[in-house]
Amino acid sequence: MASCNHDCEHCGESCGERSAESFLFKPNSKIKNVIGIVSGKGGVGKSLVTGLLASEMNKKGFNTAILDADITGPSIPKMFNIHGQVFSDGIYIQPAVSKNGTKIISMNLCLKDEGEPVVWRGPVLGGVIKQFWEEVDWGETDYMFVDMPPGTGDVPLTVFQSLPVKGIIIVTTPQELVGMIVSKALKMAALMNVPVLGLVENMSYFECPDCHSKHYIFGESHLKEIADSNGIKATAQLPVMPELASFCDAGNIEAFDAEKYFSNITAFFTSLLTPNS
Repeated sequence: MASCNHDCEHCGESCGERSAESFLFKPNSKIKNVIGIVSGKGGVGKSLVTGLLASEMNKKGFNTAILDADITGPSIPKMFNIHGQVFSDGIYIQPAVSKNGTKIISMNLCLKDEGEPVVWRGPVLGGVIKQFWEEVDWGETDYMFVDMPPGTGDVPLTVFQSLPVKGIIIVTTPQELVGMIVSKALKMAALMNVPVLGLVENMSYFECPDCHSKHYIFGESHLKEIADSNGIKATAQLPVMPELASFCDAGNIEAFDAEKYFSNITAFFTSLLTPNS
């Protein structure tokens, strides 16, 4: 257009001047890899997988961070035993730092009372994501894990369009209904041209501590079926494990030895996530 000022972010026109880069938020820090953790519905263990990812990659010597994008239902701070409000140094917001050094920002760390509900509409939620990305001092970060809210609403759309997401990991459970809902997340990723790095099936089975036989409490696994039908090669299964739940409830997820109990998922993490040079 002849009158174009090339400010695409604040323009409602659809023209050839617009590009995907026009919508990207601009961080103040050097963040090498942004990985989204998504699910088609709530309660499948998305935040658990996010916490395990950050903890395990931190133990391997990488600088890790978590952007908790589940603004209305944040659970990451409790998992890492982080409470209280973050503060600004006058220039940038300083993220909370876990015991082992993972940097974390979450809506719960911005409220005077962490039990206060957040009742906001979509555009406001998108603005919070922008602040978390642009106004937080993330420093040098090898991996940022973005814990998404469930579903395919405003916040996932904002993250996919506005953050340089390298790829996503989808979390599911064995139930048929959840398998159907996962397809919605897969189709949204395809629509937004975001690669699916892998698929994690949580609560896949329960292993008896006495006889070590596996019991499929929520039905037989559909992991391979879903992965094969969508061309996903990297998969992992997490069993039902009360011990892990206890670590999370105590805010001590970083002390959980995933390498010992979940060799399949740590190999999965390592094979998928290699920092860019």
